[in-house]
Amino acid sequence: MLKQYVAEHFEPYIPEWHAADILNVLEIPPDTQLGDFALPVFTLAKLRRKAPPLIARELAEAIGDHSHIKVQAVGGYVNVFLNRKEALRAFLEHWQTVRARYAEPTGKGERVIIDMSSPNIAKPFGVGHLRSTVIGQAIYNLYVKHGYEALRVNHIGDWGTQFGKQIAAYKRWGQDLDLDRATVKDFLDLYVRFHEEAEHDPALEHEGRAWFQKLESGDLEATRLWKIFVERSLKEFDRMYARLGVSFDAVLGESFYNDKMDAVIAQLKEKGLLEESEGAHVVRLDDEGLPPCIILKSDGTTIYATRDLATAMYRHDVMGGDWLIYVVGQEQTLHFRQIIAVLKKMGYDWADRMVHTPFGLLRFAGKKLSTRRGHVIFLEDVLDEAVARARAIIEEKNPALEDKEAVAEAVGIGAIIFNDLKNSRLHDVNFSLEEALNFDGETGPYVQYTHARVRTVLARMTDEDRNVLEEALPRARSDQDSPYLYTLSTDPAWALIKSLDRYPEVLQEALIRHEPSVVARYVLDLAKEANRFYHQERILVQDAALRLPRLYLMQEVAKVLADGLDLLGIPHPEQI
Repeated sequence: MLKQYVAEHFEPYIPEWHAADILNVLEIPPDTQLGDFALPVFTLAKLRRKAPPLIARELAEAIGDHSHIKVQAVGGYVNVFLNRKEALRAFLEHWQTVRARYAEPTGKGERVIIDMSSPNIAKPFGVGHLRSTVIGQAIYNLYVKHGYEALRVNHIGDWGTQFGKQIAAYKRWGQDLDLDRATVKDFLDLYVRFHEEAEHDPALEHEGRAWFQKLESGDLEATRLWKIFVERSLKEFDRMYARLGVSFDAVLGESFYNDKMDAVIAQLKEKGLLEESEGAHVVRLDDEGLPPCIILKSDGTTIYATRDLATAMYRHDVMGGDWLIYVVGQEQTLHFRQIIAVLKKMGYDWADRMVHTPFGLLRFAGKKLSTRRGHVIFLEDVLDEAVARARAIIEEKNPALEDKEAVAEAVGIGAIIFNDLKNSRLHDVNFSLEEALNFDGETGPYVQYTHARVRTVLARMTDEDRNVLEEALPRARSDQDSPYLYTLSTDPAWALIKSLDRYPEVLQEALIRHEPSVVARYVLDLAKEANRFYHQERILVQDAALRLPRLYLMQEVAKVLADGLDLLGIPHPEQI
């Protein structure tokens, strides 16, 4: 709101730009001594063919100083200093209208289908699936926040040649395995052994492909084993999702689309798009600068692209998706470019509303994980360790805390989720449990602890304070001599006000960019400002003219911290 306040004031003095253009370029200076906002004029200098410092000086002179804004030219910037009491009045007026939701309902009822998590059957839920799961959940929360009808779809990897390999491995080395008691880790051991043995026995690869062909043709034994793998895996996945606080609106494996692929292939043939190439059938994408998209392999079996074409069409035509979002690793970027290009060649303009939202790898000690080679770190083990360490920290810091187990679970798992989401999704994340659980670093526990500390202060309010608090705010917006305007004009309070003011803009940016780290970094910054305020300004003082405004500010901070953590899928205990 405060940025909008400045942009609208500047608009009459910059005919080349509208207020929205000014809003997009306004910055927050790194040092508060340089002002509340700064307008870089480098782009404007190019338009006017003058040096940036000259443009800044001319603009500052034209704007001049007003009762509510003062400006200063520094190099290629026009620094802006707001009259705090005037700006506070405007902020309080605006904040009352946004604080129920913080985000504009811009979705207009559009349906967004989000493809997220998508683990593979017969393999334990490893930490490699964490990123798609928690990034997808946060993006879902952002869409809902902005008024969209969002659906989470778990596209389970339950089909493909790997299941032929899994069956072949079981037939070779798993006959002594009790399938009624076998775990997914047992299935993984067989899968890893298959790839180890295949390095010395190439015939195994042919055996695996042969079993998958049997599975595709409905062979009873292949189907029986496949169903066992699916059932065991889904039970394990559900347990992990429950701990992460993630649920789905639809769980549809790749096998769900088996009876829908023939129609896709028929359409491609009918439209003259399918060509033979070295025994396989492909759609050429030379005009898009892309390699051919394989639809059928030389042995006649389907491939990922076939299923993903059928999947996209089902999600648009049957599920009614206006937008199709795919939270899938960046190594699949070429694949999605091909899928979108093929759909557009088929005449489906809605393919422009398919969005691949890629992310980087999760590494441990700098190493990439590999299921085939058994280099897997199981998510359950990581969560258990995180909760155990959180429990030990709580025992040390607050041994009398009630419901310690629930709090340890919230802090430990919250730490894992936040450690992922605080990083730009496109960056690789090098995971460290010690760093994630640091209560004093840029971590989830730090934000959770700050929220709990603020809640503890608010819990000490009197009933009279609570009754007066909401009544006093309207008076602050109209009373020139309101104690709110004086108390909240101090440096620590003003910094916190400016941080709160940014939240709606942060939510909009995070949604547009599909970037949960924008919210994570924001709640970190807000927590830091809240802690500075807490240490520099006594809250529960005798003087109501000081106490009530400060309690109001703490109340709003607690609400925003809780809202931000909710969007990230992170619990926020009232006490830690």
